[in-house]
Amino acid sequence: MATLTRRDFAKLTGATAATLSLGGLLASCASGEAEKPAEGATEGAADKASSQVIVSMTTGSEPAAGFDPMVSWGCGEHVHEPLIQSTLITTDADLNFKNDLATSYEASEDGMTWTFTVRDDVKFTDGTPLTARDVAFTINGILNSEASECDMSMVKEAVATDDATVVVHMEKPFNALLYTLAVVGIVPEHAYGDTYGDNPIGSGRYMLEQWDKGQQVILKANPDYYGEAPNIQRVVVVFMEEDASLAAAKSGQVDVAYTSATFAAQQPSGYDLLNCASVDSRGISLPVIPAGAMKTDEKGEAAAGNDVTCDLAIRQAINYGVDRDKMIDNVLNGYGTVAYSVGDGMPWSSPDMKCSTDVEKAKKLLDDGGWTAGADGIREKDGTRAAFNLYYSAGDTVRQGIAEEFTNQMKELGIEVSIKGASWDDLYPHQFTDPVVWGWGTNAPTEIYNLFYSKGTGNYACYTSETTDKYLDEALAQPTVEESFDLWKKAQWDGQSGIAPQGDAPWVWFANIDHLYFAKDNLKIAKQKPHPHGHGWSLVNNVDQWSWA
Repeated sequence: MATLTRRDFAKLTGATAATLSLGGLLASCASGEAEKPAEGATEGAADKASSQVIVSMTTGSEPAAGFDPMVSWGCGEHVHEPLIQSTLITTDADLNFKNDLATSYEASEDGMTWTFTVRDDVKFTDGTPLTARDVAFTINGILNSEASECDMSMVKEAVATDDATVVVHMEKPFNALLYTLAVVGIVPEHAYGDTYGDNPIGSGRYMLEQWDKGQQVILKANPDYYGEAPNIQRVVVVFMEEDASLAAAKSGQVDVAYTSATFAAQQPSGYDLLNCASVDSRGISLPVIPAGAMKTDEKGEAAAGNDVTCDLAIRQAINYGVDRDKMIDNVLNGYGTVAYSVGDGMPWSSPDMKCSTDVEKAKKLLDDGGWTAGADGIREKDGTRAAFNLYYSAGDTVRQGIAEEFTNQMKELGIEVSIKGASWDDLYPHQFTDPVVWGWGTNAPTEIYNLFYSKGTGNYACYTSETTDKYLDEALAQPTVEESFDLWKKAQWDGQSGIAPQGDAPWVWFANIDHLYFAKDNLKIAKQKPHPHGHGWSLVNNVDQWSWA
């Protein structure tokens, strides 16, 4: 199996799918006829027409490595429930942990072992019973897979002590393990191989019926599912760019069409605008080290550092000088909430991250920091011009709008920003050297760890702080997640140091974007969890509970 990294998967977010002929790809349905099945439907599906939905998703939502949890399905960059496979644990709409395959679980007092008891009435779709050995096989497979995007570096190994019990041995205490396991689908040891992603066997609510790569995926209900039978028997997912998704809704060919603030005003007749709250944060990384450094990531050494953003006065001034409300109005048309951190509003978010707009304070920070205005109004310090490039994914209209609005606002501070729309292939070589408009956010505190731990997988700002690392390690070592919240907050600001705008300010955050969809007005969509980063599969976490009026 070829190695596929998180970076490779992310590149697909902006990729252009194969040109689609909607008349051929989907059944041609007028508004109000959403129940017609797509072409390629199995015989008898028409009898179940009222229990089918057709959903459009971004082209980046198509799993590059197929439906393989050992690579990225469910647990990659855009976390979601894997649907085809079952998970040990799941979360409800209020993000409370619920048992799925597990009937019980407990952690040792020192946090170094987790023990799960697995239910004995579950079968894979090939009729083979699912046991604790399959759970151990999946976890160990992720640990040993170079291609896996699931971070299980905190786990040493999983051992099935019998068919109903699996013990997870830890490398270090990590109380947020359940968040990870809630999106890791369990695969069958006896039927796993290199082609599993194309032909997945699972025990979840749905089975893969058809996959036309670059175009669509069709899931059908698993008749032997151990839980409550799905209301929706068939789920058709088509992968489209934003404009194609809008066109599909306008022609009535999809039941739910993803959209963005850019197109939200063009609501088609017969559709409601579904607005899903998210923890999908948009912000900019600000490299904190001077240019000329090198940083090692999963693909080797890369250039790092920026001679402008390495100056603390610049980073703090940017945080205080940006008008987030104006950005939400101008770019998101109001479809978003102000963000000061990744995970605002969560129990682990710190009120000290809040940074109200204060342009005069921002200017004073720059003045005091030795940045003086030149003849053209752009500031300079010791021969260095307060100017830098800002990269964004060229296929994303919202990120482009954020970049443009940010550029305009920074002019008032005397900071010159040149925006660069680029493909992910062209963008990633700049991830450690230049500010980038990123999207991050999950329903777990570990996102803070990823971005701000010295060895974090998303530490694009090249930020290193022994104090912050210590707080993050201590947070994860607490007996429960609930007991860790204060330490997560201290990592952000402890009164003297941290990642807050008044501290090291390695990022500037703008908004949590609302996830917007056009949904047929006779389709009842179940209550949604807060959506993590990724405008795709998280919507259908509970598609089995949807219904037609």
